[in-house]
Amino acid sequence: MQSLAEEIQSFSRARLRRRCTRVTSLSGRRVVETWKGPAVTAAEEEEEPASPETTPGYVPDTSWDLQVGVLKPHLLLGSQDAAHDFATLRKHQVSHILNVASGVENAFPDLFVYKTQSIPERPDALLLPHLDECCRFIQQARREKGVVLVHSNAGVSRGPAVVVGYLMRHERHSLEAALACVRAARPAARPDPALLLQLRQLGDSDAARSPE
Repeated sequence: MQSLAEEIQSFSRARLRRRCTRVTSLSGRRVVETWKGPAVTAAEEEEEPASPETTPGYVPDTSWDLQVGVLKPHLLLGSQDAAHDFATLRKHQVSHILNVASGVENAFPDLFVYKTQSIPERPDALLLPHLDECCRFIQQARREKGVVLVHSNAGVSRGPAVVVGYLMRHERHSLEAALACVRAARPAARPDPALLLQLRQLGDSDAARSPE
């Protein structure tokens, strides 16, 4: 099993690999744009008829991610899709919604208790300055015997990082144990290495304050 440091390092290397975007023109020609750093190359794939519903240019991914991870009876984790799907929210008896996404509006402000604590979607984003407010809101939902859904945009990095921080601070989990709980509940969760480093600092500072 990889150590946390090895996992962060391997994930960082993975981010530097080539990435590609498939673009479909109105005529149906598919082009794969591949880039690494500033270099961009393009290669055509086989032609196929364009769907009448397809918008010229980029082909949107219209599938919704409604998977909700259950961490505690009062604590759920998901994406903005789950937060915008009323049936999903009712199914999980959600009463409170913690929105840490960037540029995502709260869909049902009259029906749920919201807290918006936007964390920018960029590598240098700071997590810890937001964590106290996030934790207070989660604890508020718990005191009110509610169920809180924590969501970021994709529910992969920032939302999971907030939940990991909550488990470390209020459930006294180690970083490794908190990560394991989050990934067991939502396998897609994969906090950015920079956020993991901040959470490691949180664990070190909390340990320093704890009495022996």
